[in-house]
Amino acid sequence: MDQVTSGWVTYDDIVTNANVSYVAGGAAQNAARAASYVLPANTVAYIGSVGDDDLKNTLQKANEAEGVLSAYQIQPPPSKTGACAVILSNHDRSLCTTLRAAEEFTPSHLAHPDVANIIDGANYFYIEGYFLTHGIESALEIAKNASSKGKVVVLNLSAPFIPQFFKVQLEELLPHVDILIGNESEAAAYANATGMADAPLSEVATALAALPKSNTSRPRLIVITQGASSTLVASSTPSTSAGNVKPSDANPKTYPVPKLSDDQIVDTNGAGDMFAGGFLGTLAQGKDLDRAIEVGHKLGQMCVGQNGPKLVYPRVNV
Repeated sequence: MDQVTSGWVTYDDIVTNANVSYVAGGAAQNAARAASYVLPANTVAYIGSVGDDDLKNTLQKANEAEGVLSAYQIQPPPSKTGACAVILSNHDRSLCTTLRAAEEFTPSHLAHPDVANIIDGANYFYIEGYFLTHGIESALEIAKNASSKGKVVVLNLSAPFIPQFFKVQLEELLPHVDILIGNESEAAAYANATGMADAPLSEVATALAALPKSNTSRPRLIVITQGASSTLVASSTPSTSAGNVKPSDANPKTYPVPKLSDDQIVDTNGAGDMFAGGFLGTLAQGKDLDRAIEVGHKLGQMCVGQNGPKLVYPRVNV
């Protein structure tokens, strides 16, 4: 592919003019597949909006193969399934996304009998930050209902532009969030948006943990990844425990990431999603926080050794 030196490049430009390969993606769906990697088959479900097309079939087949239930809201033509083109250059990447049907999700889908049964039976709810750009009403409905029942609500910041440009929606949802996941760039964007631009990452994490919370019986955890650098975890109540999450006396606490050599790194796309899914799947098993972080790191590193957001099959023990 010729180097782009100026001007705009669109998703259609990339898939038309480049030699591309297609793999199942989607931030929350990646995380769902990673959670399923460590959980029994068909105990993880994904709810989202797609078109009725080949890309939807690709996603659904990946879910079926990896033990994830698909609860799609299928939009009629001319809507198409959303897609993201990833351009790789060594270990760097550029993303070009077309949301399409993904931003056509409506709250009415949550009331569909099959979807309502999934929601009623779930104990963990994972929301990607991207969803706040178009689905805050649905996100709030899910989060408020889950929080009121003592279930675990998890939000991934997903990208720096979420706290930068969707601060209002983020602040609406945060009171109902038990676990917030993000990377250092996303945490810095939140700090810039809230008057903490010069604060160290540990202070930003601690401030996020201390924000008002609707379910006060459970401490809020803030999990900040930093690529190959240590993962940072802060808790709103470091001296207490809730369920299997027992924060240590160190608050925030750092978790070193095992080192990889350059030749072990193929593609970093989706590694954060796989970390999140492995982390949450392990918590859902009743394991402690330290073990959950360990498994998250292992699945994130497994992902970077693949082309695209994928894990190793047949499954290996992590």
